[in-house]
Amino acid sequence: MPRIIIDGLEIEVPQGTKVIDAAERLGIMIPRFCYLKSLGAVGACRMCAVTFLQGPFKGVQMSCMIDVQDGMSVSTTHEEAVAFRKQVIEWLMLNHPHDCPVCDEGGQCLLQDETVSGGHGIRRYRGKKRTYRNQYLGVFIAHEMNRCIHCYRCSRFYQEYCGYRDLGVLQMADRVYFGRFEDGQLESPFSGNLVDLCPTGVYTDIPARHKVRSWDLNRSPSLCIHCSLGCNTVANARHRTVWRVEGRFNEALGSEFICDRGRFGFGHTNHPIRPRRAKEGSSFVSLKDAMKSAAEKLRHIHATFGAQAIACLGSARNSLETQTTLRSFCEGLRLPEPHFFVNPHVKKKVCGAVARLDERVAVSLNQVAHADFVLAVGTDPLNEAPMLALAMRQAQRQGASLVVLDPRPSFLPAPHVHMGVAPEALNGVLGGLVRKAMEPGERENTALRSRGFLQSLPGEPFFRAFSDEQEKVDAVLSGLKKSRNPVLVCGTEVVRESTPSLCADLALLLKEVKGRCGLFYVLPGANAFGSALLSGSGESTFLDVIQSMERGFTKALVLVESDPFVHFPHQERLREAMKKLELLVVLDHLPSLPVQTSQVFLPTSTLFEVDSTFISQEGRVQWSRAVHEGGIPMEQWTGGTHPPRVHSTVIPGRDFRACGEILKEMARIVGGKGKVFLPDPWSFLERGPSAPEAPSRGNRPADGKRLIPRESSPELFPLQEGHFTLREETEHAFELLVVEAVFGTEELSAHSPAMEKWEWEPHMWMHEQDAFELGFSQDEVIGMDLDGGTLEVKLKVCPAMARGVLVLPRHHRLQWQKFSDFSMRVPHDCMRKS
Repeated sequence: MPRIIIDGLEIEVPQGTKVIDAAERLGIMIPRFCYLKSLGAVGACRMCAVTFLQGPFKGVQMSCMIDVQDGMSVSTTHEEAVAFRKQVIEWLMLNHPHDCPVCDEGGQCLLQDETVSGGHGIRRYRGKKRTYRNQYLGVFIAHEMNRCIHCYRCSRFYQEYCGYRDLGVLQMADRVYFGRFEDGQLESPFSGNLVDLCPTGVYTDIPARHKVRSWDLNRSPSLCIHCSLGCNTVANARHRTVWRVEGRFNEALGSEFICDRGRFGFGHTNHPIRPRRAKEGSSFVSLKDAMKSAAEKLRHIHATFGAQAIACLGSARNSLETQTTLRSFCEGLRLPEPHFFVNPHVKKKVCGAVARLDERVAVSLNQVAHADFVLAVGTDPLNEAPMLALAMRQAQRQGASLVVLDPRPSFLPAPHVHMGVAPEALNGVLGGLVRKAMEPGERENTALRSRGFLQSLPGEPFFRAFSDEQEKVDAVLSGLKKSRNPVLVCGTEVVRESTPSLCADLALLLKEVKGRCGLFYVLPGANAFGSALLSGSGESTFLDVIQSMERGFTKALVLVESDPFVHFPHQERLREAMKKLELLVVLDHLPSLPVQTSQVFLPTSTLFEVDSTFISQEGRVQWSRAVHEGGIPMEQWTGGTHPPRVHSTVIPGRDFRACGEILKEMARIVGGKGKVFLPDPWSFLERGPSAPEAPSRGNRPADGKRLIPRESSPELFPLQEGHFTLREETEHAFELLVVEAVFGTEELSAHSPAMEKWEWEPHMWMHEQDAFELGFSQDEVIGMDLDGGTLEVKLKVCPAMARGVLVLPRHHRLQWQKFSDFSMRVPHDCMRKS
């Protein structure tokens, strides 16, 4: 590795390291505006000038443009370099407005810092300043073009890194303009990162605009819990209000960027109609009294009807503390094991995926970005896990081939091959591709059991549907054959129950043949991994609970930060079943339907108000710290006027607690005089750690530890009859796939006022040939006569998706729950134009 001397300090760095990065390793921050490690070097701002004293370069050079070489000696404080940087600052300030007192970037502005440190204070140029017209860029980002210093960060990130084209560089010379060809909403779901990227204040986020200054904010490391990736964030709060969420770098994720859902989806914690007061029936009571009432009613049902008469339901949005305490609560009171999934099929798929993930094949998001071939099976990266789509784009920019096998239309922001494969054919097409991509020599080099597994994979019948797209098949086979570091990405919502295990087996097979292969699951929810770990070994599902409620056996239901109406396919059936309960206890912080109908409601803390732990889809434990104590936001409490001038010992609207604390207190009351023994909540996490021990508090898993075993199953998945099937052509019914979208479907962000302004209109996708045969066309409203009533939705037609399926994003404004069961078939004769 090359060695370099910077300001008299010597350091050895990996080959290819830029001088500016080597200096940073020594604690020397060379000034910069355009350089960002994630975007690479471009040398546009000329601010990182240093003086090269020895080596192949001499004199003033840009440190972001030169790789470290042996024998280099650099000075960052040489008078030539200092004078050069001082001139650059003066040039940049020629046209910059002096609006720092009202600029939202004030206090965190890189231009402010460099101007002060460079000693610039007087504008010598007396000419007229250049000015621009600002643009409307949508509901998230405000535009102040006069503050631009032409560093090119925004256009490089937006176009090169993200792959969107509606914002970029316009005009020329000293009139260079960064914006859109016309006013309008930015199309990229990653546009909010422009706020963090911009070194001045050209782009500022509207929700916090003119509301707070950076030095007023409490800041704390947090997490994005709007999908299963667990992106790292920084939460910013003041006066009991979360104002801003920013991206935070994590080496495993390989990025400091986040999607707009993660950046602007925090509105649920500040929402004016957030339920903050405990209720018993229709009356508001103190949290203490509500806990006592709920516990005593549970004790009565427990004593009268037995422990089996009480059921508990958590969710994938629970923190790990909540999930483990709920499991401990049920075991301590001898209740049935809690449920964390409403859909029994999703439960089996997620539990199957978690059971098969191990150190041999598990990869991080950063490793996906460095793969040379990415095959996504049964997942829509942009809508289900947006930052996965961005990681796949980075892989493609480095030469990787991207392939998506999925029934839905694909909106991946990178060149890729999309094969619209129906869910029942995914296994066959995937297995057939891997089998055909194996060279004869590679097949012979595999172990005997692997060879037998390979021979059992299907062949030609599954490619007949793509006979007119042979070029696609050939491109996929070519990319897979050439790859030396492939990654399989597998979804868990629209696939069949056997697909996650099949993907694990194929990943092990490819690893045996190629030496490397990664497996990356996409799970339905921030803590779906924890939900699978804590679901227990029983075969019981929440559907069994509903049937028990209907028969009158289950008398009480405890919903812990869970709304079953979001995922259960027949809303009216669930509503009628709940009416038969003697007791419905709800612990939550969202204004859901169960909250309104509960006998006892107990308000809980959000992620921003209590230290929390989540497990990402790769099994990585991640900690989040509380940024404030919560309570009614100041502007809601005062009506927007000045905060009260009299101090109080009580925080308004702070009568809530963390879910785990409420469950422990209820267990104590239920036990009465006899002490209830609650097992250690963390004891239920039985997965073997794979990462070195890191500092941990108590039995809480260490931050960054991966809860996956070194080897999950040494034997390849036994293929069984029915795993490779094709749809009968005579079936005159569509399979309805209820799926996620970037905006409007996720449970937490659906309560964000900023997101509500940009969420897409409810719609349903259909293949254009299916639409033609039924006489439907684009943007028509289609009515479907279902078991639970009529569902009307606007139709979108697409040629690039699977035939025989309907794709319906579960928009929070669409009452789609009108199906008798989870299979959700829609006969052709039940559909009509409205």
